[in-house]
Amino acid sequence: MLAIDRQRRILELLLEAGSLRTTDTAAELGVTDETVRKDFEILEQRGDLIRTHGGASRPQRIREELPFTERQAIRREEKRAIARLAAGRIQPNETIFLDASSTVLTLTEFLPEIPLTILTNALNVFTALSDRPNIDLICTGGLFDAKSRSFIGLTAEKSLQRYNIHRMFFSGNGLHLERGVSESNARQAAFKERVIENAEDVVFLADHSKLGEKSAFFFAEVSDLTCLITDKAADPEFVEKLHGLGVEVMLGT
Repeated sequence: MLAIDRQRRILELLLEAGSLRTTDTAAELGVTDETVRKDFEILEQRGDLIRTHGGASRPQRIREELPFTERQAIRREEKRAIARLAAGRIQPNETIFLDASSTVLTLTEFLPEIPLTILTNALNVFTALSDRPNIDLICTGGLFDAKSRSFIGLTAEKSLQRYNIHRMFFSGNGLHLERGVSESNARQAAFKERVIENAEDVVFLADHSKLGEKSAFFFAEVSDLTCLITDKAADPEFVEKLHGLGVEVMLGT
């Protein structure tokens, strides 16, 4: 089969299934895994698919572009499992940063009843914690982004400089083993990059669907992460490779 015909068939399979595994596609086409990986690379360069860990997926609306209420409803149980584990890392009197992701908003439901300083750029997080008497709540301020319901920009970034952040809990559109963590929004990416610079414990919260994914703007290397907290459906091979790179991995159940 010629490369052009093989790649056309790959796109047909992708249209039907939504995502493909490299090994399954190779078996379907009667070629080697390496041939399929090269085809995936060519098709990604053309914008016809997005390579993932062990396969490929169809280009689709980036998660960050979905309205916040829709994102909050996606994989709700996985987010709760992740949030419970994340809450267990928190110690009394720490300064914690919480970002504007739907997974981190879920974490606010599980915060322990201990004295904390919470720093956030998320309006939803600020509202959720506004009546907690044991929490000193600080909002970064800055330019308000209605889509993510958060504050971004230079003012928000500069407000971080005065704080020593013990733990940072955040999410993104994807975690790729080679490229790192990515976002669809350039200003969100720039803001989170600044937070990482000021954080001791950098904890990425992401369900299994984000592992191996890439978005438009990369803002953190894998080496910047202390810990990934994900759900039990995470690809074991991906988890093992992340361990090999020195990142702690916790699986919510």
